[in-house]
Amino acid sequence: MPPSATDNMKSNLGQTGSHLKDAAGHAGEAIKGAASAAGEEMRLGKAQVKGDLADSALSGIAALEQAGAASREQMDALMDKSRDLIDSASELIRERPLASFGVAFAAGWIIAKLARSGDK
Repeated sequence: MPPSATDNMKSNLGQTGSHLKDAAGHAGEAIKGAASAAGEEMRLGKAQVKGDLADSALSGIAALEQAGAASREQMDALMDKSRDLIDSASELIRERPLASFGVAFAAGWIIAKLARSGDK
């Protein structure tokens, strides 16, 4: 006796269940593989970010060290300019002592007047 339609249907449903089971297993494996690959990529990315942050910190420290040297250079240049100004003023006083005394006296008198007017 040939198999009945019900038997054929049961057989096909059994095969369908088997194929669905296999598909679910393969999908699970694919998800596990994707998660593993994503995890590996995350670990790689994390290591790269840490490396970049470390490089950034080293560059910042180097910049701070250079800032100290740059400020010393600027201070030295400012001190040289002030020495030049003092030398120039000394030379002017030596060349024209009477005029220098007059200017200093006038400046002192003006400062004294301003100080007295502020007291009232």
